[in-house]
Amino acid sequence: MTRSQWRTAKSKAFRALCYSATGLGLAILGVIVYSLLSKGLHGLHFSTFTESMPSPGGEGGLANAIVGSLMISGVGIAIAIPIGLLAGTWLSEYGKDSKLADIIRFLNGMLMSAPSILIGLFVYEICVKPTGSFSGWAGSIALAMIALPMIISTTEEMLKLVPKSIREAGAGLGMPKWRVTLSLSYRSVGAGILTGVLLSFARICGETAPLLFTALNNNFMSLDMNGPMANLPVTIYRLAMSPYDSWNDLAWTGALIITVAILILNVTSRMLPAMLAKRSHIKSQKTQG
Repeated sequence: MTRSQWRTAKSKAFRALCYSATGLGLAILGVIVYSLLSKGLHGLHFSTFTESMPSPGGEGGLANAIVGSLMISGVGIAIAIPIGLLAGTWLSEYGKDSKLADIIRFLNGMLMSAPSILIGLFVYEICVKPTGSFSGWAGSIALAMIALPMIISTTEEMLKLVPKSIREAGAGLGMPKWRVTLSLSYRSVGAGILTGVLLSFARICGETAPLLFTALNNNFMSLDMNGPMANLPVTIYRLAMSPYDSWNDLAWTGALIITVAILILNVTSRMLPAMLAKRSHIKSQKTQG
């Protein structure tokens, strides 16, 4: 076998392995999606979104868990966004290659790879244990810590992509550095930063472990974040582990709801940059015309 034939054979073998691995991954994904649809759609009714968690063997829905998840995750991402934007901006525009910036990047990388259950235990020690009560606020803080590293990294990397000419143009107009960053840099990479925020939000929406140690759960509708709050991931866990068939069916329905929600967030994060770029292009054409 010549060298050219040997390289061709290796290329075909490697390509076959790639196709096999892709097919295996898609097959596993297909089984999961089929299980979710076949078992989750069975219990999906209008009452699922309007009624609270039922008693064992009774009928009800997941309204309390859905509302609780939206509140906890919403507050968590609201905490993480300003901190992440400011930290990422400082690393890109001011800290750059300083020792403090390197330390922050290292710690941010460690936090990004830290198991979520450890973050839940940490927040339990600093928020739940001193107060003696689980709360929605503690759950939001834990989720904010999970979302924060991705927002920081995304903001820093996006701002590094801003052309130097844009900053020089702003400086040439006499604009201070903070104004250049706010009015020019953010605007040019806003879609990328928003993508990172959406991906962070999608990640925290499905977190279960941190909420077990912080927000815990609540079988009833509660809008008070000073006490235990229902949330969809922990509710699904409880329902799935129960010996009641009705609760098991409701767990599959909850899993379908949270999967669809995360899928929508991920698809939106992929499509949004292209949509915003197209919109900006149309506006520029209208201005030139």
